[in-house]
Amino acid sequence: MSSRIAIYPGTFDPVTNGHLDIIRRAASLVDRLVIGVSTNAGKGPLFSIEERIALMKSEVAALDLPAGNGIVEIRAFDTLLMHFAESVGARMILRGLRAVSDFEYEFQMAGMNARLNPGVETVFLMASESQQFISSRLVKEIGRLGGDITSFVSPLVAARLADKFAQERGESAKPARRGAVLDRG
Repeated sequence: MSSRIAIYPGTFDPVTNGHLDIIRRAASLVDRLVIGVSTNAGKGPLFSIEERIALMKSEVAALDLPAGNGIVEIRAFDTLLMHFAESVGARMILRGLRAVSDFEYEFQMAGMNARLNPGVETVFLMASESQQFISSRLVKEIGRLGGDITSFVSPLVAARLADKFAQERGESAKPARRGAVLDRG
């Protein structure tokens, strides 16, 4: 029997509790889950690709997935999504859906990807009820304006965001926050 390999692509700028919920659930459905962190310079990410990969690795390790789940790996990619899927042998693209507005965009993308390679299926996972409203864009906006983001991201990600926003304001980051980042990574 061939392995069930799926990719979960995204910018993950930053990785949120919603992303981690999808990863946790997806890992139980496949033999190998490849989290594809897109360079996506067009979105003007806050974190560099190296920072996003490091955060994702720390967050996935902290999930402590049960035995019997698929292998989870994290890779950067800067190619067409279908080319990335083919390069890792994926037969599935996993996407999380939060709302009807997500579906419209994802439906169009799934159709385009099916035209590019009908052998790779797009599979949608509904966000858990408690995670449906979380988006990386809103987390950054709330955090940048001084709001509490601790229910949307892990303590590690919250600390890294605080460091980034302090840098934007020309403030120096607090050493305790940096230590927290190093302790988990």
